[in-house]
Amino acid sequence: MTVTIAAPVLTATAADKVKALAASEGAEGLMLRIAVAPGGCAGLRYQLSLDDEDYDGDVKAQYHGVTLVTDPTSLPYVAGATIDFVDTIEQMGFTIDNPNVQGGCGCGKSFSGEGAAPGGCAC
Repeated sequence: MTVTIAAPVLTATAADKVKALAASEGAEGLMLRIAVAPGGCAGLRYQLSLDDEDYDGDVKAQYHGVTLVTDPTSLPYVAGATIDFVDTIEQMGFTIDNPNVQGGCGCGKSFSGEGAAPGGCAC
């Protein structure tokens, strides 16, 4: 049996911001990498970074001219998530709408998902 896991999705607004950030770095071929690492109050935290390397098992998807990369360990935690960028009077930054989140921290900096151990509160 083959199991297919949906890659996270990048909105056009987020893609535009990634392109602007990549241009400011002055490097060619930068991709947006989303990863999940242990940490935060709820047990897991997101890591977003610009990366020029891909590794064995990485899942890549193209959105609005930007390559989004996810490692195979993080993929189950971010499958089907939507990454956006907001710039309002109340908030500016990348947001992640993740259907896999089972709980979160009061500060909004971390989340819990299936199989994740809770972390210690740092907020």
